[in-house]
Amino acid sequence: MMNVPKLFVLIAAVIISTAANAAVKINHWQTTAGSDVYFVENHDLPIIDMAVNFPAGSARDTKLSSGVAGVTRYMMTLGAAGMSEEVITNKFADIGAVLGGELDSDRAAFKLRTLTSESAKALETFNAILHKPDFPQTVLDREKVRIIAGINEAATQPESISSKAFMKALYGAHPYSLEESGEVDTIAAMKRDDLVAFYNQYYSAKSAVIALIGDMTETQARAIAESTSAGLPQAPAVQKIAEVTLPTTASNQSISHPATQAHILLGYPGIKRGDTDYFPLYVGNYILGGGGFVSRLTEEVREKRGLVYSVYSYFMPMAELGPFQIGLQTKKDQAGEALKVVNATVAKYIQGGPTEKELKAAKDNIIGGFPMRIDSNGKILDYLSVIGFYKLPMTYLDDFNKSVAKVTTKQIKEAFQRRIKPENFVSVTVGAQ
Repeated sequence: MMNVPKLFVLIAAVIISTAANAAVKINHWQTTAGSDVYFVENHDLPIIDMAVNFPAGSARDTKLSSGVAGVTRYMMTLGAAGMSEEVITNKFADIGAVLGGELDSDRAAFKLRTLTSESAKALETFNAILHKPDFPQTVLDREKVRIIAGINEAATQPESISSKAFMKALYGAHPYSLEESGEVDTIAAMKRDDLVAFYNQYYSAKSAVIALIGDMTETQARAIAESTSAGLPQAPAVQKIAEVTLPTTASNQSISHPATQAHILLGYPGIKRGDTDYFPLYVGNYILGGGGFVSRLTEEVREKRGLVYSVYSYFMPMAELGPFQIGLQTKKDQAGEALKVVNATVAKYIQGGPTEKELKAAKDNIIGGFPMRIDSNGKILDYLSVIGFYKLPMTYLDDFNKSVAKVTTKQIKEAFQRRIKPENFVSVTVGAQ
């Protein structure tokens, strides 16, 4: 029997060089029940990694049901097939398996890492969670108290306040504006029946994406995927999320807070997954604000003027237009000046684009760092999930560096001018004077 620490030691002891230095061969098929499967065979370690993704993120909530998506996903791990959360935890711990998962606006995901030799036992418990969640009433009552306490605590933190206000200002009535944690009133009103209904609608086999990598043959992977898919609800495939409406005017919101610094977020709806402008914007943003201390924003706001310690920008592509976000913290009496410099820097960058020198440095850093993105089974598993869920090309990993290398300064300039409108930016300042 091997416990979790020993499993981690085994993982750390072996470097998966094959994945980092060679093409990643992805196999794809559908199960009998209609789930998409993405599989990479890798026998370097006696370990199997698995993820099951569902279109059951917080964007499936409504204003009146905010938080149901997150509570449903979490509660599925706290009681299933008559097993209590303690029994589930012990079953995984006894065989050294690790249960994980995550939730965002688009996806609800469950992950499993297990030794190949213990995979049958691990999969039995894992599938029980996916197939037969109990949603115990006593556990739900307890978790509602905990979640409400967390929401109330977050409401005092400037980072949480600014993030929540920014997403609401950016997306308005679109479900991307909803908090993953929910609201105090919606959590308080939540019932077990709400979780059961959400599960039955959004955890459909026809909408599930199963990602597998590790020490198994394709035949074994097919059997694992079939067993997982077959026990899921047989509801119709989940419909797409509504389109995002772009802001037509600028919005500036100031929120008082006793924090010593002002927390500022600003931005605009960005791009979807699979967007044709993705690589020009990705590389271009590295130059603008994604490259840390070598970015334009850092140079202008921090190095030249000393207004902040750090400033960043990023694109978060999603099923619909995810946010292009810029963030910084500064002294309260410098908030106005810092925001003005950021806006001017962005406007200048969009108008003129990057230099050839900046582009070469960005490409060198991105391409040089790419092997680190796929140097473990866990990292490849995450890519498999994204490729499958968002229906990206099967050659996405193999083509990544080629796509980066092809980007030109002209493409970056034109992509930013097409997609980002600084004159309609949404901005939120928490802690303004």
